[in-house]
Amino acid sequence: MLFPGIEVEGRSLGSINPTMSQLPVKKRCPRGPRKAAPPAMREDPPARFPGVVLCLVEKRMGASRKAFLTNLARSKGFLVEEPSSERLTHVVSEGNSGDEVIEWLKRKQNGCVDAGGSNLALLDVSWFSESMQAGRPVEIEPRHCLTVTVSVEKPQDTWLVAAYACQRRSPLPNNNQLLTDALETLAEEAHFCGHEGRSLAFSRASSVLKALPRTVRRVQELDSLPCLGEHSKRVIQEVLEDGTSAEVETIRQSEKYQAMKLFTKIFGVGVKTAHQWYQEGRRTLDDLRGHPAQLSKEQQAGLIHYEDLNTPVKRADAEAIGQVVREAVNKCLPGASVTLTGGFRRGKPSGHDVDLLITHPVEGQEAGLLKKVIACLDQQGFLLYHSIHRNTFESLEDSDQEPSSHASSMDQYERCFSIFCLGDLPGDAQEGAGAEKPSRVRRTSGASRFWKAVRVDLVVTPYSQFPFALLGWTGSRIFERDLRRFAKREKKMLLNSHTLYHLEQKTWMSAASEKEIFQHLGLEYIPPEERNA
Repeated sequence: MLFPGIEVEGRSLGSINPTMSQLPVKKRCPRGPRKAAPPAMREDPPARFPGVVLCLVEKRMGASRKAFLTNLARSKGFLVEEPSSERLTHVVSEGNSGDEVIEWLKRKQNGCVDAGGSNLALLDVSWFSESMQAGRPVEIEPRHCLTVTVSVEKPQDTWLVAAYACQRRSPLPNNNQLLTDALETLAEEAHFCGHEGRSLAFSRASSVLKALPRTVRRVQELDSLPCLGEHSKRVIQEVLEDGTSAEVETIRQSEKYQAMKLFTKIFGVGVKTAHQWYQEGRRTLDDLRGHPAQLSKEQQAGLIHYEDLNTPVKRADAEAIGQVVREAVNKCLPGASVTLTGGFRRGKPSGHDVDLLITHPVEGQEAGLLKKVIACLDQQGFLLYHSIHRNTFESLEDSDQEPSSHASSMDQYERCFSIFCLGDLPGDAQEGAGAEKPSRVRRTSGASRFWKAVRVDLVVTPYSQFPFALLGWTGSRIFERDLRRFAKREKKMLLNSHTLYHLEQKTWMSAASEKEIFQHLGLEYIPPEERNA
């Protein structure tokens, strides 16, 4: 039988087989990869405790752990809702104070939380764990409750911080290590990329946090402080809320940052050289070892002793090296002094190198001393590598020329950059070492021996310039930078590691001690152990 009058897409079907007409018509789809069907939505078990509505605080807990605990609670029949919900009864936190939880809830736009959090049960995660184990909400005990202070806004006067690092006391330890580490990673990454302005901005922000007398709890506490830009505050807030910063972690995991950090830790390698190597496709130390002819002698020595030179130097080892150098100096010039500077003078228990200042109370007697000391140390077998640089500072006291404000402040003295061999040495060298044997055992040609390589900088200064050298080589870098900036901007003076010059009076300012330099600048004296800006 025919079915007249039926048209498909404007074309008449002359006749259709009645059997075929009963089959479903399949639409032709374009060929391509098949998409997996979405997983069936899993329904949570019905709520067994409708009077208990939980909220898990993500801050410091992290998103993944929060998701796991949320699923666990719902599988046990608990209601879990977002922090903005007005039905919340129990707020569970891990590693936060009650004040921090209240501030977190306010930022999540929970309009029902009062200042003291009395309308909510603010609980430690231990209550949650016990409830999950029991399969029901356990009774809340005092040990489960988070403490809330009467006022969270107190007090602003403790956060008054001077604009210059040389006006602030920055002792060890730092009360905000997690925050300063994050900012210093940003500063380091900017330095690697050649953005010195950004690098300095992050370093100064970190320096301000190091001077704070207590731990930062809320980013709002920092509103009145200097040197803290919006970028720094954004990272600080992220760390305070989540325990880490996504931006900082991305930098730390990036290939370029890791390669640049690896290369710049090599003795004798700066950012420019490290960046060139990265551009050439080098990523590892083995990439450099394959082309030793392209390295300077200093860099070759740094590569050979890379592991040792990037192991922190303990104070005991620094003092032992100081004693060895002191004996050599007094053998060459009786009456000369050797002073340990750098981070160790600021009270640090360890550092990346040892800086020693050498001088003699009779001006001029120090001339030619360094070569004699190096020869003595080398003869005893203490030096694995050394490079002597002559004094490039020209005395300007008898000249009409003003000192350059752009001149390097720390590298114009006669100095020696060396790699020191510390530990058991053959012959008489053992007696002078004076250091405890390192825990690490090295093997050379099948023989075991205790020793390690240590970076040591020896600097010789005339006695009249010693206070300026001592101040400059003590650090920290930001403290010294701000000290010179303060001198120029606020006092119209030029300060470096050799001298102090008054620009308006056209006079040189002599000083017999660090305290006198501070007095010339009108600054309160800050002892070395509080210069860790």
